[in-house]
Amino acid sequence: MTRLLLMVLLCGPAVGYAAGDPVRGEKLHADCLGCHGTALYAASRAKIKTPAALKKEVERWNDRMNPKFSKQEVEDLAAYLNRDFYRFPQ
Repeated sequence: MTRLLLMVLLCGPAVGYAAGDPVRGEKLHADCLGCHGTALYAASRAKIKTPAALKKEVERWNDRMNPKFSKQEVEDLAAYLNRDFYRFPQ
């Protein structure tokens, strides 16, 4: 029982960390607005069709950032974009 509780406590934060925080992502997105607006996220223009493709696209554009977003910031930004624009099921 104690071993199970310890595993749950140790694994719990890692799951939340990997999910991305859309509130932090929204703040990070201000850096993206220096080059483009949000019109490219509109359903009629959106090329992204899956959550994996969304994360990959955020990572691709991150190569142009200086300084680059951290891995967690990429997760946060993807979570924000999904929450407010793409709305893929979680």
